[in-house]
Amino acid sequence: MASLISPSPSSCNIQLRETRFFSTLLLPPRSVQFRQRRNCENYKRKTVRCGATSANASPPPSASLTKEPHKYFDHVIITVRAGDGGHGAVLNQGVKQEHDKAKKKGKGSLKRDFDGSLILPVGGHGGDVVIYADEAKDTLLEFHNKSRYHAKRGGNVDAMGVLTSTLRDGLAAPTLRIPVPVGTVVKSKRGKMLADLAQPCDEVLVARGGQGGISLLETPQHKRKKMMALTTNVMRDDSDKILVHGQPGEEVKLELILRVVADVGLVGLPNAGKSTLLAAITLAKPDIADYPFTTLMPNLGRLGGDPSLGAGMYSSEATLADLPGLIEGAHLGKGLGRNFLRHLRRTRLLVHVVDAATENPINDYRTVREELRMYNPEYLERPYVVILNKIDLPEAKDRLPSLTQEIMRIGNDGTASEPKPSSEVPAQLSDETDRKEKRLEDYPRPLSVVGVSVLKGIRINEMLKEIRSALRKCSDSTEALAFSVPP
Repeated sequence: MASLISPSPSSCNIQLRETRFFSTLLLPPRSVQFRQRRNCENYKRKTVRCGATSANASPPPSASLTKEPHKYFDHVIITVRAGDGGHGAVLNQGVKQEHDKAKKKGKGSLKRDFDGSLILPVGGHGGDVVIYADEAKDTLLEFHNKSRYHAKRGGNVDAMGVLTSTLRDGLAAPTLRIPVPVGTVVKSKRGKMLADLAQPCDEVLVARGGQGGISLLETPQHKRKKMMALTTNVMRDDSDKILVHGQPGEEVKLELILRVVADVGLVGLPNAGKSTLLAAITLAKPDIADYPFTTLMPNLGRLGGDPSLGAGMYSSEATLADLPGLIEGAHLGKGLGRNFLRHLRRTRLLVHVVDAATENPINDYRTVREELRMYNPEYLERPYVVILNKIDLPEAKDRLPSLTQEIMRIGNDGTASEPKPSSEVPAQLSDETDRKEKRLEDYPRPLSVVGVSVLKGIRINEMLKEIRSALRKCSDSTEALAFSVPP
């Protein structure tokens, strides 16, 4: 708030000019005289509200980001810039005077190297930028509100222009550490993989801070030869002053892609009961409703270990990921699309949840498998278990044996393989002829088919037994593969 006392329009010619930050008072030229100088009644008090906006203030979140977070939570592009190096200083020759003063005060002399040369102070190193995996982070939504990060610059050499023994190097700037969720893939703007932060506390240096500038001695021409015997940092002409400036820090544009770290992935059509299943066997509390696409972002839950293993039950725990529902035509963008299927890349086991009470459960099962095949055929090579849900309903209970037999017929007797490091290029970019090489019947059949009612709690223990058994087979095959590979 600012208060201005201004006369009435009839007594003076004062104008208020509005600017971006405040209002300025324009006084009339000296030749203009007030008609009523002594009449104070003609002066009125005016209040001007001043407002300033910070240049670094982040813009408000967009409406689409607030209403549709599922489209932005796992992918973002940010720009990071490391700090610039601190500046050095141009110092005058005061070696003899400083040496005499040091003797009188009993202080140490100038710093020297092992060969007797003078050590001149340098500017501080600019701050680096490090991205690390933090378990407390879940999504990348916050990076859409703030997409630019800048580390601090290094400190300058604090000098008054005279070389003294009290000179110190400029302070190095702290490292800027940016937390991201576990499972984030960091890529450069051109698509080069920089790091895969799959474990907590994994980190990668993405931008290096600039080096600090050096200090130079400014000496007369007749003493320059003598001083160069003491140090090489002697300024010969004005062009050497560029060495005093600190180097700029690196600036890079990064692409962050989140891939959920989970052992088991739950897939199926909308309203098949995936979220209900996750809430029944873990402590997770996903949104559950009777309309499709209730799950918009993957939900994670921790499955307890097998009690039959005794002390080894803690090593048999697993993380489950509930993915949004797939529908026919998801590869064409229908429904929520299929971009969220990238979160299955790290899973070891897939669990297909099928609503056994629908009109054609077999067709629903084949639809999901076909969408997985068109996105990445390697997903169909992984071991999987089929869960026939809602068997408490009469229409599902009566045809449970026939459904189990039909599902077991889809596939061959080949053993499922462990997930391999999948390529970064999606399967939809591959040749059309490669897609038609294999049908669903050419891939391995499920390890088991279990009928349950998650809502009523029917056969839950049998389902957990089959899931844990499949996880043990995955672990055994991984260990066998590790021993078979020569060092």
